Amino acid sequence: MDIPSLKHVVSQEEWQLRCDLAACYRLVALYGWTDLVFTHISARVPGPGHRFLINPYGLLFDEITASSLILVDQAGHSVSETSFPVNRAGFVIHSAVHAVREDAGCVLHTHTRAGVAVSAQKHGVLPISQQSTFVLASLGYHDYEGVALHDEEKPRLQADLGRAHFLMLRNHGLLTVGRTIADAFLNMYLFETTCQIQLAAQASSELTYVNPAVLDGVAESSRTQTGGQGGLFVWPAMLRKLDRIDPSYKT
Repeated sequence: MDIPSLKHVVSQEEWQLRCDLAACYRLVALYGWTDLVFTHISARVPGPGHRFLINPYGLLFDEITASSLILVDQAGHSVSETSFPVNRAGFVIHSAVHAVREDAGCVLHTHTRAGVAVSAQKHGVLPISQQSTFVLASLGYHDYEGVALHDEEKPRLQADLGRAHFLMLRNHGLLTVGRTIADAFLNMYLFETTCQIQLAAQASSELTYVNPAVLDGVAESSRTQTGGQGGLFVWPAMLRKLDRIDPSYKT
């Protein structure tokens, strides 16, 4: 693909955001959380109005670069010139979250087998692992209404998310919200790992549940574990990993 570089076209702040978001797409591909060209990760661009970056529909996640990302407004119209379309279903879900969550710098959505499998279970996420305690401390559920093509679903999705950082889309997949791209990525890592562990545990033996009292101290435990930095604590290591494999995400 011959996509002109935007490095000297956009602001330095937007370019850094583009590089981080492209890196997040590459990491999602690297960890096997993709669904061909489907699902999305969006990042809000600082400044007036609700504008955010989202993937060009039709590219694999391991093809996405900083310059290929599309800047759209709250109405879903492309602000920057591009030959790629924007997925309507992706726009509905992400714009719904960005519209009501000023703290949502990034929204990450996946359709992994483990995530969809647990989303189809009646009781959802079970408190059976250390990872699950972090998810359960800030988890919402949204019932499946079909492919998210209609704006009428937005108020219900927004209400079900509330102030949570994790949202299980019933019979559909997983969604995380983060103040930064790094936060949303770390949240999804915890969410996906929680679902994988749950399926493995359910296949083996009778389950042992975490004491409910443990959940009360999860927020403080999380701050201690990451030195108060959240996802930013692990993000530099993730970028170094990508740079060793393929640094082309920064083009």
